[in-house]
Parts: sequence; structure tokens; C-alpha cells
Amino acid sequence: MSEKETMLVQKISDGTVIDHIAAGKALSVLRLLGNPQDRGVTVALVANVVSSKMGKKDILKVEGVELTDDQVQKLALIAPLASVNIIRSFRVWGKKNAVPPKTVLGVLGCTGATCVSVREKDSVTSIFSLVSSSPLVYRCKYCGRDLTEQEIAAQLA
Repeated sequence: MSEKETMLVQKISDGTVIDHIAAGKALSVLRLLGNPQDRGVTVALVANVVSSKMGKKDILKVEGVELTDDQVQKLALIAPLASVNIIRSFRVWGKKNAVPPKTVLGVLGCTGATCVSVREKDSVTSIFSLVSSSPLVYRCKYCGRDLTEQEIAAQLA
């Protein structure tokens, strides 16, 4: 068996494998998931893996945790190209692609100082609409300010 055919991380029996995370974003994804390793969950992070689709990518394997649809939607805000594989009994039981939601309510904060969602934060829920999936850009419903992929990742980190 050649070195390229050898697995870097062993298979998991039950849990989630998140593939196609942009290189360097896996730690942000872990934070989004609430740092499962802090709860004693086994986590494998492989960084800067060669990918024919992305050039370089990160991969996360989280034993014993299955992502909810809500978590997959939030994941799409950090890793819009990610694929989520649910593993049961060492086999892929289900697969979901992280698709950025068309509208994001109350998750992101506007960075416009004069925006009503900033000035009246307690009574106005932030609302952002998807402008672009690649690169990821969301626009504030109230003031029209765009949030870039880097700004979104910084807020969710």
C-alpha cells in the first residue's frame, strides 16, 4: 500500500465527518459546534489536506455527535462548501451539503454603526439576506451594509 493510500485518521463508528472545509477554518467549525472535545468527545482534525476540488482543505471527525439541520445551516456560514456525513456503524448513513441560508435571523450582527439593528439591538432582530454564495456575502435588511465571509467567520468564531 502506498503512502497516499494510507488513512491519516481511523474511521469512526458513529458520529459526523465534515469534509471540504476551507483550509484553516476547522477550528472555527469546532467553536461553532461548541468545542465538543471539551465534553470528552473524540475529535480528529486534519488540516491542509490536498484536495483536487479545493487545492487544500480541512476535515473534522467528531465521534458520537450528529449535527442538527440548524448546526449545518450555521456551518454553511463558515464553510459554505462543506459536506456533512453522518456515520452509523462505520458506514455513511446520511449526507448533507452545507448550503448558506437565503435569510439569517438574529445570528449575525450588522457592523454599520448607524444601523437600527445596532442602535436598537434589544428590540430589533438582525436580518441578513444572501447576496452571494461564493464568495459568501450577506446584506443587512435595514441599512444595506454587506458582511463579507471574513466578517461572518469572525462573528461566529
